[in-house]
Amino acid sequence: MSVFLGYIFLGLSLAAPIGPVNAAQLDRGIKSGFFHAWLVGLGATVADAFYMLLVFVGVVQFIEIPIIQTFLWIFGFFVLVYTGIESISGAGRISATNMRSSKDSHLKSFFSGFFMSLFNPLTILFWLGIFGSILAKTVTTYGTSQVVLYSAAIFIGITVWDITMAALASTLRKYLTNRLLTIISIVSGFSLIGFGVYFGIQAFLILTS
Repeated sequence: MSVFLGYIFLGLSLAAPIGPVNAAQLDRGIKSGFFHAWLVGLGATVADAFYMLLVFVGVVQFIEIPIIQTFLWIFGFFVLVYTGIESISGAGRISATNMRSSKDSHLKSFFSGFFMSLFNPLTILFWLGIFGSILAKTVTTYGTSQVVLYSAAIFIGITVWDITMAALASTLRKYLTNRLLTIISIVSGFSLIGFGVYFGIQAFLILTS
């Protein structure tokens, strides 16, 4: 049981650091409510599951190819910068009274989180690097039958954090003024752009190395 709880904590540790997905969850939750924020997290979790599957089928070496890494950094750059600009440009149209009439669809919220996580090299490094090592140790120590159980524990941790973030964002929106809503949306947008620029710099360094 202690090992199972340890893997839940690992999932929490993966999801908790403030990054693009958390920033997007806060932004979407404040604008559109709990369900939209949760869908952003769900999209990211589905991307996590995809990479976990890749670890199981053994494609770690494929991701280590420089051109593949460069593509991921560049695509991540465009996804984050676009989302950040969209957040900033829409900040002036946000108000405490019209947030519930947001035009963002459920699918848009889901795929926003999905693509942010899918093309986030830091996510890839975790699943294909750190988790790959953990998986190897788990199989050796506990046997193959325990791998699925402990992998599920990781996703429980991720899901708990996603629900917590969605609840926090949707709760905050009830107490914020129009001015604060605009400021938070702008800060969130610049945060996403900042992460995007970091990704772009990493792509440039690979191309010039």
